[in-house]
Amino acid sequence: MGVAVDREAPFYFTKAAEHCVSSGSTVPYPPGTNSYHYELELVVVIGAPAFRVPADRALECVFGYACGLDMTRRDLQAAAKEQRRPWDLGKDVEQSAVLSEIVPATEIGHPTAGLIELRVNGETRQSADVSQLIHKVPEVIAHLSGYYHLQAGDLIYTGTPDGVGPVKPGDVLEGTIDGVGAITLKIDAAE
Repeated sequence: MGVAVDREAPFYFTKAAEHCVSSGSTVPYPPGTNSYHYELELVVVIGAPAFRVPADRALECVFGYACGLDMTRRDLQAAAKEQRRPWDLGKDVEQSAVLSEIVPATEIGHPTAGLIELRVNGETRQSADVSQLIHKVPEVIAHLSGYYHLQAGDLIYTGTPDGVGPVKPGDVLEGTIDGVGAITLKIDAAE
């Protein structure tokens, strides 16, 4: 996103559970923004309670994985960052946490490598490898579980590759993560 990669401790934002929608959905372009962006991410699905879990045991609490789209009102996020305010208006957007089918880790293992790619209207916009995640899944779980009691069903979107960008009404997004699955989303006109 045009800034230096921060390899210090991970940081987080939240999205309300009711803002989650399934892959294949059509969602309206949200109000209050002129810059709605996509971010394709590997999603970790927690399957067992976890609190203060060390990294070497963190994968024991993972049920599975999915593809996710973290849709963001980028202009509102940028304004909040500039003013050193919370990102809620930019990130916690209705129908902005898109989720593919969840695949159990018992079937696919714990992905540490594989192509992660997003196309908008058939044009590749993001293409990287899961191995390039800044913070690995066990590290994220260990860190986050030091602050929260993670519960079965919690979703952790793990970060996005280079290439994020805006969408407009009529755009169709298609993403894949090798070994995990595929995700689609259509952007409709504003309500």
